[in-house]
Amino acid sequence: MATAAIFSSLRRRRSPSLEAFLAPVDLNEVALLQTLAAVAADLVTCFSGNSTFFQRRNSRSLIRKIEVFLVLLDYLKDAYGGSVSSLPPNAVVCLKELYLVLYRSKILLDYCVQSSKLWLLLQNQSISGHFHDLDQEILTLLDVFPFGDVILSLDVREQIELLQRQARRSKLHIDKNDETLRFQFFSFLDEFENGKIPPESNLRFFFVEKLGISDAKSCRAEIEYLEEQIVSHEGDVEPPASVLNGFVAIKKQRRGLISQEIADTFVTIPKDFCCPISLDLMHDPVIISTGQTYDRGSISRWMEEGHCNCPKTGQMLSNTRLVPNKALRNLINQWCLAHGIPHDDAPEGPDASPEPFAAALPTKAAVEANKATSAFLVKHLANGSQGEKTVAAREIRLLAKTGKENRGFIAEAGAIPHLRDLLSSQNPVAQENSVTAMLNLSIYDKNKSRIMDEQRCLGSIVEVLRFGLTTEARENAAATLFSLSAVHDYKKKIADEDGAVEALSRLLRDGTPRGKKDAVTALFNLSTHSENCGRMIEAGAVAALVAAMGNDGVAEEAAGALALILRQPAGAAAVVKEDAALAGLIGMMRCGTPRGKENAVAALLELCRCGGMAATEKVLKAPALAGLVHSLLFTGTKRARRKAASLARVFQRCENGNAAEVRLSGYSRAVYAGGANVAPTRDSSFVGDVSVRMAISVPVL
Repeated sequence: MATAAIFSSLRRRRSPSLEAFLAPVDLNEVALLQTLAAVAADLVTCFSGNSTFFQRRNSRSLIRKIEVFLVLLDYLKDAYGGSVSSLPPNAVVCLKELYLVLYRSKILLDYCVQSSKLWLLLQNQSISGHFHDLDQEILTLLDVFPFGDVILSLDVREQIELLQRQARRSKLHIDKNDETLRFQFFSFLDEFENGKIPPESNLRFFFVEKLGISDAKSCRAEIEYLEEQIVSHEGDVEPPASVLNGFVAIKKQRRGLISQEIADTFVTIPKDFCCPISLDLMHDPVIISTGQTYDRGSISRWMEEGHCNCPKTGQMLSNTRLVPNKALRNLINQWCLAHGIPHDDAPEGPDASPEPFAAALPTKAAVEANKATSAFLVKHLANGSQGEKTVAAREIRLLAKTGKENRGFIAEAGAIPHLRDLLSSQNPVAQENSVTAMLNLSIYDKNKSRIMDEQRCLGSIVEVLRFGLTTEARENAAATLFSLSAVHDYKKKIADEDGAVEALSRLLRDGTPRGKKDAVTALFNLSTHSENCGRMIEAGAVAALVAAMGNDGVAEEAAGALALILRQPAGAAAVVKEDAALAGLIGMMRCGTPRGKENAVAALLELCRCGGMAATEKVLKAPALAGLVHSLLFTGTKRARRKAASLARVFQRCENGNAAEVRLSGYSRAVYAGGANVAPTRDSSFVGDVSVRMAISVPVL
């Protein structure tokens, strides 16, 4: 066989996983021997005493072969003065090929040292094959090297001949002990798929004694490496991602090893791809009238339950139309493809059936392991020491982040009453983890009733909101109330709970930006129940909402909540008593966001409708209001234009002879010629160019 043909065949035997590192290099022949000797010496130094966890025999065998090459290179370097000019051409070609063999060896040895233990175990047969391929490449190299044409000492020649005989006898070696461990791992998966839970002693022996994964840090490293492999292979990986997810679930069985990194074992989903209601990857993203995007299934259920507002912003919905968000869906599709998550293409056409793409589902083994994990954690939450309960609450908190199925498993295992008991703990960490776990569980609709029906559970959550030991605990208690108040029947029950509204109002006034957001959204939800108005006035929520209009982060929601409270005469009377209310609403109409302006004009309209003549006159006298209403008729959102037109009609009906006369030429055209897109009504006086009399104190802007 010709030399070129031999080396062409040799290159074809390279490991596919290493191809990117093995492009031929243009070596400098002057320093060829020195370079080869340096690379070989580096390999021997680095890996002789650094035994790999797996592939020990294959690694040692490869290093011994490299040691013989190092002896050969050192001798050639001395015999030929460090130059290859006097060597036969075939020898130079072989030396260049040796350079590539050495670098492939380095990559494979590094791979065995740096990879996760479980990955090496799962890839045991494949990696053993890579070592065997290198053995065959070395044998080919030895066969074609012209040893008879180069100067070699007897000792060096004997070592080379011995290496040749050993290479010819070399066979594929797969360590039996490593294979036994690999089969044991798959047996764990089989047990879970059959509904059985492997004994904890077996799991401990496997992971701790055999693999040496004994703490959270080593577990984190394992998980991160596995995720990297899934992503880098784009789903084309053996074993498949389902097996790796099964491993993740099994790892959760190990108490003390579960940490934030384990809870996030599935590929982290970008926040923008998650539905704000379910917190899961959106299957069929749609846009509602407020401009927010939700998963079609989640927002449809929300509307079917009778809600007329946007879950995220609190804005009232002008219509129930769901517009497919095709741009976001395409991004989600691309992300799913990149991460090996199966999905279906989006339906086309306005009448197409909204079939969501299939979300990546865990294997039966992973599901059963998660059930077992939930039962395991609840057991320690119920019967463990104080420290064990704290750890269990933290792990439940993390497990409940990974999907609604896990939230269901945890609740079904009986976690809620034990988490409730831990809410009163004087350990800040325990209390914070338990209330956050309760929050995560409450996201699942079925768990809302379980929490509300559990005796003293709501009261305990409110106690954390009022007297929580940490800021995060109080904020998460407020977020839990917001989540629970998504069910209309629970809004009155939450508002009637002693101290709940007061604590939310206090958090809205004095909390962190995140705390204010949690508080205002909860108050908004409570205000949608007409019977809560008196309770919110009594608890000081109106004053807190008025003050919140000066905070950009929560102003929109605060104005929206006030608009709802103002629908009740008692609410309107309470708002009128707040000196800053009117100024705050008008200020938002002037400088707020489009949604903020919409809520502000809606609140003013409700104030006029329900607050009586005194409230209406107070609104009419507000500085610059006419100009702001006029501006909204042209530039506001559809709902804002409609509310502004209604407010203008209220002004017209309430005009009196003592008011200052102001001519708003073209005002009716703003209402009817497209500015507000509002149909004429019988009581409207805006017909043609007319003078509108409004009680104002400054000229129209």
